[in-house]
Amino acid sequence: MQIKGVNLGNWLVLEKWMSPALFEGTTAEDEYYLPLQLPKEVYEARIKIHRSEYITERDFAAIRRIGLNTVRIPVPYFIFGDRPPFIGCIKELDHAFAWAEKYGLKILIDLHTAPLGQNGFDNGGICGVCRWSQTPEEVGFVLDVLEKLAERYGQRKGLFGITPINEPVTEPMWSIMNVTKRYPAADPAMAEGTAPNTLEFLRGFYTDAYERIRKHADKACYVVFHDAFQLHAWKDFLTQPKFENIILDTHQYLMMAEMDGCEQSVEGYKQYIEEHYAREIAEVQEYVDVIVGEWCMFNSYAAGVDTKGGQSALNGMDFSENAEIFTPEEKKKIYREITGAQLDAWRKGSGYFYWSYKLLLDTVNEPNWIGWDAWDLGKCVDQGWFPEV
Repeated sequence: MQIKGVNLGNWLVLEKWMSPALFEGTTAEDEYYLPLQLPKEVYEARIKIHRSEYITERDFAAIRRIGLNTVRIPVPYFIFGDRPPFIGCIKELDHAFAWAEKYGLKILIDLHTAPLGQNGFDNGGICGVCRWSQTPEEVGFVLDVLEKLAERYGQRKGLFGITPINEPVTEPMWSIMNVTKRYPAADPAMAEGTAPNTLEFLRGFYTDAYERIRKHADKACYVVFHDAFQLHAWKDFLTQPKFENIILDTHQYLMMAEMDGCEQSVEGYKQYIEEHYAREIAEVQEYVDVIVGEWCMFNSYAAGVDTKGGQSALNGMDFSENAEIFTPEEKKKIYREITGAQLDAWRKGSGYFYWSYKLLLDTVNEPNWIGWDAWDLGKCVDQGWFPEV
């Protein structure tokens, strides 16, 4: 089966750029500092309302209706409610499984954050801090979380698989992203010793995570390893006989292609997609199933401004003078052509998950967010930009 899926980003793991209103009244740039800057009752009320309204049963029905078959659900390391002041969200994941099973969808549980950070990105829960892999007790904590998730959902009809950790950054991407500059730490003392993860650590962690998950999960459950932004570094590791039903997850965004020198034009993107994405995914698919766990049609050309690798107003960029430069029909043509090329490339592997299902941004009245509706699959489908659905 080809996976055709979407991420339920910003539901159980918050990202400020996807829903800035949640962070109003604070200077927090990430989920770690939000409860530290709000009164306890305000934080808890805000989070509970967000979770109850952002994704509901209706969304699972809509996802099925538009032709998708799987959802990837990012969850935090505090999902079981044992890391105050954060609020657990296992009840929401329970509900998601019931909804998925009702509408014939599968779920990929994606552990999206780790204590002390696995990448220093805002999506890792704490900006500018990447010390999780250096802290054995926190590595052990994450393994315990994974085992509890496998024990709880391992026999569920709706389970597709479990991802042990999302986007653990290694040296190449650490340098490309210039992580500590792009995501400055709010507390330099907490960030002291911050450094990228090593492949050696990740191979050991993935082995331990696989064994913990397999203790409880049905053999039909996939264990999905993120490639740490090194797609070709895993062949010897993944082809070991001890691994069954594993998938390699790679994340491929056009904004990263732009950082790699891709020309910001329709033909430039299409050429890059063919020469890099399609070719490389086909190569890796020869020895392990590959999914593109995150991607979208967002690009600087359609946005009408060079976003410097997908940076937004929240990264200090000023797009307030930006204006739509394409007619709706022109923009539709651009997106359909580029997205068609991406989907062709993903078919060289085992499927994809779009990032993301929805955002809470006003991309009409706020010039700083023009073009960012391309991250929102619901809007993309409604505007006819997505050629497959």
